[in-house]
Amino acid sequence: MALSEFINSIKSGKKAVTAVTVLGAAGLCLILLSSILPSGKDSDDKPEPAEVCEASGDFCTETENRLADFLRDIEGVGEVRVYLKVNGNEEYVYATEGRTSISENKTEEEEKYVMIGSSGEKSALVETVKAPGISGAVIACTGCGSAAVQEKVYKAASAALGIPTSQIYVTKLKAD
Repeated sequence: MALSEFINSIKSGKKAVTAVTVLGAAGLCLILLSSILPSGKDSDDKPEPAEVCEASGDFCTETENRLADFLRDIEGVGEVRVYLKVNGNEEYVYATEGRTSISENKTEEEEKYVMIGSSGEKSALVETVKAPGISGAVIACTGCGSAAVQEKVYKAASAALGIPTSQIYVTKLKAD
């Protein structure tokens, strides 16, 4: 009963209505401020697309250099610069060994990583290393003023990277 009496006293008093309105407005302002102010989480937690290439390190740089060297050998291309957009990082696939036991009504499967090394320093055996996926490329070259050269670059990059030409942008490199 005390709660219903409290609610009735709030409804009847003008000061109470004003106080509830002011508190509601203050709450909305705090919600608005929380969306505007930085959250305190580091923005480095999620890599940006440009940072993904850096996180992949040697793979990205090596692939860009190999593609640029290859494209320079195409007639009419000239000087080349390549930028690749990479999805993810290298992925390690570890070797596993499994055991399956079948009894009357149940099947149990057990899988463990294969460990190598001495008793003091053991590590899982890496079976394969999957390279990150390439999702786009920007290629600038001095000879791309010609449509024929530009088409050769599109086709060569598409074949070399295994991505469609719609994910490749080829432009003329400005002369120094």
